Amino acid sequence: MKQTRQQHIVELLSGCDWLTTDALAQTLAVSKETIRRDLNGLQQQGKILRQHGRARLIQPDSRDGGEPFGARLKSHYADKADIARHALDWISEGMTLALDASSTCFHLARQLPDIELTVFTNSLPICHEMARRERITLICSGGTLERKYRCYVNPALVTQLKGLEIDLFIFSCEGVDEEGTMWDPVEHNAAFKTQLLGRASQSLLLIDKSKLQRSSDVKIGLVSQVTQVITDAHPSRR
Repeated sequence: MKQTRQQHIVELLSGCDWLTTDALAQTLAVSKETIRRDLNGLQQQGKILRQHGRARLIQPDSRDGGEPFGARLKSHYADKADIARHALDWISEGMTLALDASSTCFHLARQLPDIELTVFTNSLPICHEMARRERITLICSGGTLERKYRCYVNPALVTQLKGLEIDLFIFSCEGVDEEGTMWDPVEHNAAFKTQLLGRASQSLLLIDKSKLQRSSDVKIGLVSQVTQVITDAHPSRR
């Protein structure tokens, strides 16, 4: 019955952009808790995208639903800049940092002091920002430039990382769902974060409250793998 109900959910979602949990529960005549469990299962199968009490079907031929870098940079601007400022407490002279191509990490890059650091990144805007710092050693991942996200895609990333000892990986993501899974909209960005998360001695997830209880198309890993989460969602960040 569960499998039949989930298939029915997929069929319902295929006919529209988004459906709410309430609407699905009413249509299928089951509780919202049952629908949430079904949606969790479909999400783990990579079939749906969940966001703020609603869901949509992931089209297998279109896994590029992320916003362009310019749009993300303008979204929640002040919150992201403040979150990035708190991340500065984790950075000290002599460290090797890895920064992803998120807009929040760009806010962090703009606030970084010109001290003895090594910064590894796949972000074109961060590369431009770090080029202005005389004492920071910049290592760019290189590869093919993905203009929409202003980042480089390098298939040889695994080989490149073998020669780097990353003290701290700082990143953001598209969302963290109720199960603590971190998500991104595109495969190459998710893969970059997954690899750095596994390589770095410590990691910081910078995430504003709009991305909590939200999923996307590609899994990065679990929040439990992250050393510290810095967010504006509660006052206990450090």
